[in-house]
Amino acid sequence: MSSNQLTRVIYKADPMSTDEYIVIVNPEAYVSWRNGDKTIPLADVVESFQIMTSGQGQQGIMGQVSKQQMHAVFGTTKEDEAIVKLLEQGTMQAGSLKPNDKSSRNSSN
Repeated sequence: MSSNQLTRVIYKADPMSTDEYIVIVNPEAYVSWRNGDKTIPLADVVESFQIMTSGQGQQGIMGQVSKQQMHAVFGTTKEDEAIVKLLEQGTMQAGSLKPNDKSSRNSSN
């Protein structure tokens, strides 16, 4: 995966809410896993064992989900169980990262 490419699985518990829960995945391993090959270790499917959310949909700064949020949305505080539910019920979305151009943020530097 190139450094500016990102594949994520997005889960929305409520279609009317802007709350999205996201896990970064290896797309090839995820597709095989989702299609039934559960012999693939979860560590090969996800890039990290973190569920992220911004509370603002596609915008905003991403932060890690709290145990309380995880329990409310996924019914568990165990991150690996929550990730499996997210992967099973979420939607894969490919995208790219924008370069971090700090010079455009503060022209005084």
